[in-house]
Parts: sequence; structure tokens; C-alpha cells
Amino acid sequence: MEKTTKVKKGWLTVEVGRPDDDDGGQGSQKFLIPISYLYHPLFQQLLDKSHEVYDYDTKGPLKLPCSIDEFLDIRRRVDKDSISDHHHHHPHPLALAFYPC
Repeated sequence: MEKTTKVKKGWLTVEVGRPDDDDGGQGSQKFLIPISYLYHPLFQQLLDKSHEVYDYDTKGPLKLPCSIDEFLDIRRRVDKDSISDHHHHHPHPLALAFYPC
């Protein structure tokens, strides 16, 4: 039986891992991300790839077909972009946080 957790408003659970399990045995891992990150071009690419692989016909968290290491690199790059944008816009400070589930 899977444990379900209520996700705070403005956040989304994603499950990261390759469907063919060729990511060095890491399996998959769930992360909480702010919804605003889905508008970043790097996440848009992951969403397109997810649509190709899963056709968005999945239940539960949004599945991202990349290795955990690739996801962490993308997360770092999005964080870096968000920090540099912080000088021009004033995003919510919690929008920079990612938490593993």
C-alpha cells in the first residue's frame, strides 16, 4: 500500500527515474517542486519527454523520464536561473526549494 501525503498549495510531486531502469540502479525518487518551475524551459523539455514516454496517462505523481542525477543537474540550473532573476523580479523565497519525498 502506497503512502499518500497532502502536498502544499503551489507545489507538485514528481517521480524521477528512467522507465528502462538504466540509470545505474538508482531506481526512482519522488521530489516536491514548486509549480512555477514547470514554466522553465528545462522543465518544459522534461514535460515533452514525459509526454512521449508516458503519454500523460499515469496516476499519482508526474513522472519525469530522466535519471536522478540529470534531474538534480536540471534543478541546480533552474535554481541558478531563478537566483539571477531574483534581482529583476521578486519571487517567493520558498520557490527555490526542492524537497525529496
